[in-house]
Amino acid sequence: MSYIIIQGGGKLEGALTVQGAKNSVLPILAASILHPGRTTLRNCPRLSDVEASVRILRHLGCRAEWEDGGLVVDASSISRWDIPDHLMREMRSSVIFLGAILARLGWAELSHPGGCELGPRPIDLHLAVLRQLGADLREEGGCLRCMAQQMAGREIALSLPSVGATENAMLAACGAEGETILVNAAREPEIADLQEFLCGMGCKVKGAGSSTICIQGRQATHDVCHTVMPDRIVAATYLSAAAATGGEVELRQVNHSHLSTVTAALHAAGCQIYSSAGQIVLRSDGRLKAAGTVRTAPYPGFPTDAQAILMAALLRGHGATVFVENIFENRYRHVDELCRMGANISVSGRVAVVTGVPALSGAKVRCTDLRGGAALLVAGLSAVGETQISDIFHIQRGYEDAVRDLRALGARIALV
Repeated sequence: MSYIIIQGGGKLEGALTVQGAKNSVLPILAASILHPGRTTLRNCPRLSDVEASVRILRHLGCRAEWEDGGLVVDASSISRWDIPDHLMREMRSSVIFLGAILARLGWAELSHPGGCELGPRPIDLHLAVLRQLGADLREEGGCLRCMAQQMAGREIALSLPSVGATENAMLAACGAEGETILVNAAREPEIADLQEFLCGMGCKVKGAGSSTICIQGRQATHDVCHTVMPDRIVAATYLSAAAATGGEVELRQVNHSHLSTVTAALHAAGCQIYSSAGQIVLRSDGRLKAAGTVRTAPYPGFPTDAQAILMAALLRGHGATVFVENIFENRYRHVDELCRMGANISVSGRVAVVTGVPALSGAKVRCTDLRGGAALLVAGLSAVGETQISDIFHIQRGYEDAVRDLRALGARIALV
């Protein structure tokens, strides 16, 4: 079993290039099967979730190899339309393959997906939009059997702006006849990145980043080389770590507009933040103050994925910060682990109140999920003494090499 060991209390200083975005590359990998040809992805992070997607692609009959620092997928010879249970269970976002397989082949068979346990995350919305496009989906014993040989475009209004359902609808609509209009679509930057990729392979998609997306059904016609957007949650993690420990950190190849709600909260907590094209610089003396009330919301609101991370940065802040989690029901599982380190956090339903303490103490803690694990990294860096983090496979789902990156900024951290 592997652990991360942190000797806390030191400042972070230096410059770092932000990795490609996990939440962008996963739907793009699913989209790669729409074109019976070659996809090259640059700035593709080497994550366990990416490797899980690669295993799915290879099972379907694609060639997927790392070449010259990028990931190359050749979907010319897809021979299967099923995804076995053991591959589906590896990550929640595996359901995104459903729309792409239906668009390419007209048939699909898969089980319900796995992933972090963050409370109910039903795939009902995914299935609803696919049915509206003309897919016949049947659930039998935990298995989805789907047929969609004559999907037709239409206007589809999502009951809520689900990122996954928006992406699945976009992929399926690329294989439908006529125009599909998605209303109340999710507006996350990763969806705009998916649109750029789809257009690069010859699909006609417009409107991503707004609440209305239009897809003109047509077969993908071009090989494509695409550079994955920077990961805004990884950037938020390193900014939060620098805020909590003090020092000055520069992040490169990052879009500061994607992080406006996070940087606003850090600024309210007392950090100095400067941004320009592709760059964010944060300065902190490590003596933070409360940031008022932080409410998670769909983009452009405060991202739920950054909630635990910002919480960890404010554990020693003067005063009380209120967090209201509006996306997932069970996203405070990291709280008990933070309290092991001396944090003062009270939780009632969707509300958590963080009252700053003078100091945190290193402890043995375990990751409860991906972003909860990132929160433990931030807390461990600002604690006194040694922190040992277990179950780090959660962190490896979304961070290419957090230990390497933090060491580059001066952290005393090691993988054991």
